[in-house]
Amino acid sequence: MKLPIFQIDAFSDKVFGGNPACVVPLENWLQDEVLLKIAQENAVAETAFFVKKGNNFHLRWFTPDIEMDLCGHATLATAHCILSELKLESEKVIFETLSGELEVSLNNGRYLMNLPRRDPIAATLPDEIKNALNIQPKKVLKARDYLLVYENQKEIEDIVVNREVFDQINLNPGGVIVTAKGDHCDFVSRFFTPQATILEDPVTGSAHCTLTPYWSNKFLKKRMNAQQISERKGELFCELKKDRVEISGKATTYFEGYISI
Repeated sequence: MKLPIFQIDAFSDKVFGGNPACVVPLENWLQDEVLLKIAQENAVAETAFFVKKGNNFHLRWFTPDIEMDLCGHATLATAHCILSELKLESEKVIFETLSGELEVSLNNGRYLMNLPRRDPIAATLPDEIKNALNIQPKKVLKARDYLLVYENQKEIEDIVVNREVFDQINLNPGGVIVTAKGDHCDFVSRFFTPQATILEDPVTGSAHCTLTPYWSNKFLKKRMNAQQISERKGELFCELKKDRVEISGKATTYFEGYISI
């Protein structure tokens, strides 16, 4: 069986930046075991699979380890695949997912995603996370992911994770966000997942479901510009809505081809 595949760099306007996601269009669903093996073979943070369902698309996301309940960058990449590569005659797509209906629209070269809002609440940092960090946060909160707030961008840049200690905790499907006010944007972040094949996710759309309401409350504004300052780097535009967040960014295709299974 031959399947089309696209690798797309999300939250970047050039290749080798942002977060790479593989996107595999399907006519019908394959067994979950096969989907996971394809994700493992692709060896990127997320592989998205979709099947057309009426006017909408059924979308699922797999890391090399598990199926995820939400993945922002792979959703953006899938919208880019459908609208810009497969040339769907529309300016928006609606996905049916484990996180409900997600709408993505294309406007002025940016893909705008409407995602669930995940407000964090005060929390206690588990010892496995605390002992794995070379710099301790000034504040700890939690939604799906732990949200660790730091003094400044330099601390975020300098964070090093002791993976041997970090991997002693299992947060599936969550992770750890570290964040601070940005030097040249509203806020910056990085994202780490224990026990995952890929420790640091380059750009994490779903993390901004929590980052957006947190920083909106601090800055007292709804619209913000964010940067995820991993080695690959990515830029995100965030807006807080009543019970949702809107996150937008650009995408570019790295390759398209076929896989044989």
